[in-house]
Amino acid sequence: MTLADANDYCPGISLDCVIFGFHEGRLKVLLNKFSRYTKWMLPGGFIYKDEHVDAAATRTLVNRTGLSDVYLRQFYLFGDVNRTNMDENEDMLIRQGFSKDDEGVSKWFLQRFFSIGYYAFVEYGKVEAHSAMDEEVAWFGLDHIPPLYTDHNHIIDKAIATIRSQLNSIPIGYELLPEKFTLTQLRIIYETLLDTKLDRRNFQRKILSTGLVYKSDEVYKKWGQKSSALYSFDKDKYQDAIKNGISIF
Repeated sequence: MTLADANDYCPGISLDCVIFGFHEGRLKVLLNKFSRYTKWMLPGGFIYKDEHVDAAATRTLVNRTGLSDVYLRQFYLFGDVNRTNMDENEDMLIRQGFSKDDEGVSKWFLQRFFSIGYYAFVEYGKVEAHSAMDEEVAWFGLDHIPPLYTDHNHIIDKAIATIRSQLNSIPIGYELLPEKFTLTQLRIIYETLLDTKLDRRNFQRKILSTGLVYKSDEVYKKWGQKSSALYSFDKDKYQDAIKNGISIF
């Protein structure tokens, strides 16, 4: 980034996206890291002065995943006075080749920043994770999130808490799972977000009683495991349920 680039953005405010995906039986979050910096962070960015904040979040999501038509929601404004560790920011700038005494880009970065939090649900198999030449990008299971840059661990925790409070009104499985899935996969997503084990039979009964899913003619087969029935969401019923609320728990 040059000073000219920085001057195109709104000063003192950024956005961070908690991008959830489901793969190999685990709920995961997409993270990125500068190759010359030690800590991973959430995909994020800045907001152009003539840009709607939701458009900036969509732009960030497209740049990182290649997807645009996904479930993306703003959930919190992070504005703690001490949320940004300036020593940490200085270290990152120096590693990226900037001087902390520079009156241009460094001064622009070394100020207090508010961050607008967004969360998104994406279908893992459709994601084409993108990174710049000097970055790495990777998926991390929720149970293996490392210590992140600044308050990004807190942002993830807040996103999960928000989703947990909205479980009966947001299309979690519909967005995270492929067209055909097992009820075990759906149950694992809810167990992860609720941080508790759910009774398999009771969960299946509740899900089927909603009429939101139907059994397909196909089965899921994996070597060494018992075959499982595959299900799909009734899209029309699910959209109606989202508008009116879903009574599962």
